[in-house]
Amino acid sequence: MMSRKLRMGMVGGGRGAFIGAVHRMAANLDGKIELVAGCFSSNPEKSKRSGEDLFLDPSRVYASYAEMAACEGALPLGERMDFVSIVTRNDLHFPVAKAFLEAGIHVICEKPLAFSLEEAKELKKLVDASGLVFALTHNYTGYPMVKEARAMVKGGTLGRILKIVVEYPQGYAIGGLKQQADGAISNWRADPSVAGVSNCIGDIGSHAENLARYITGLELEEVAADLNTFIPNGKLDDDGSMLVRYEGGARGVLFASQISAGEENNLNIRVYGTEASLEWHQEHPNELIVKFAEAPRQIWRRGNSYNGPEASKYTRLPFGHPEAFLEAFANVYLGAAEAIRDHLAGTYPRAEGYDFPTVDDGVEGMAFIEAAVASSKANAAWTPVRASV
Repeated sequence: MMSRKLRMGMVGGGRGAFIGAVHRMAANLDGKIELVAGCFSSNPEKSKRSGEDLFLDPSRVYASYAEMAACEGALPLGERMDFVSIVTRNDLHFPVAKAFLEAGIHVICEKPLAFSLEEAKELKKLVDASGLVFALTHNYTGYPMVKEARAMVKGGTLGRILKIVVEYPQGYAIGGLKQQADGAISNWRADPSVAGVSNCIGDIGSHAENLARYITGLELEEVAADLNTFIPNGKLDDDGSMLVRYEGGARGVLFASQISAGEENNLNIRVYGTEASLEWHQEHPNELIVKFAEAPRQIWRRGNSYNGPEASKYTRLPFGHPEAFLEAFANVYLGAAEAIRDHLAGTYPRAEGYDFPTVDDGVEGMAFIEAAVASSKANAAWTPVRASV
């Protein structure tokens, strides 16, 4: 058993960055991880000031990620950081992860995994060759009742899965319909040179795909997608709908949108089986609805004694005290930290495995994104999802 906290470094997430602060709070939630180093911006001065904000040793606040990987990798194992958290824009995920893997440092990375499927597959090769831990922060898999839903599917409560309906509508971009007529790109996620081939599907549609795969265990076979760009002069999609076919015969519908006026963060999923169905809403994450054809529906709530071990392990508060977004993020860090500690102790990997998204999930996600874009360009033709992880 380790007698110290895991040491974390961060690339990105400096002053004014929302998601970097979320990652730091999540990593710190259980008191077993400490931030010791970082390159918080491509602007060296901003990186330095962000390090000051976080009370870090100035000698471990770096001007570039390459310098950080080289310097930290050269430190003795007991002094250097144990893992890096990458919270940069999409185009930097691959080169930053590559630099730290080659330096012998474990990686936790924001999604999507890379700028392209080609990069994602190359990154998987690097991870496999290194033997290091790589976690991808598909944070919605961290909610206890999502884990309960997954356990129900695995346990056969739903019977054979027939239909999956997963949605992720947001409305934050609706203002762009009025404000972006001049052709300027105000959001980096809408810039193909930074985000890749997709905005909406790459950003939030990938969460919907991952959530469905995590709960059901089913892999996508084909998609028939209709992606749309409603914002004037937009270069990437801001809305998308698709039919999906899963292995084993299950069918599904996936919808993601950033121009759904009035919606906030309404990720939700319904899974229909031959014996029962379940329903979960991210905006009400502590409840899981289970429905039967010939019995009253049930509402399962987080933190109760009837929860299974999968949900209970990742529950921090007693029932009636809501847990939500930060705790779900923290659960990804919790799972990855278990694997990193095992690696440091020489006992990695465990025979029973770990519960956090991996590089394989990232490759599957990139294959989904590129297949959806290709399908839409072909007038919603059925397009195979070729991940080949």
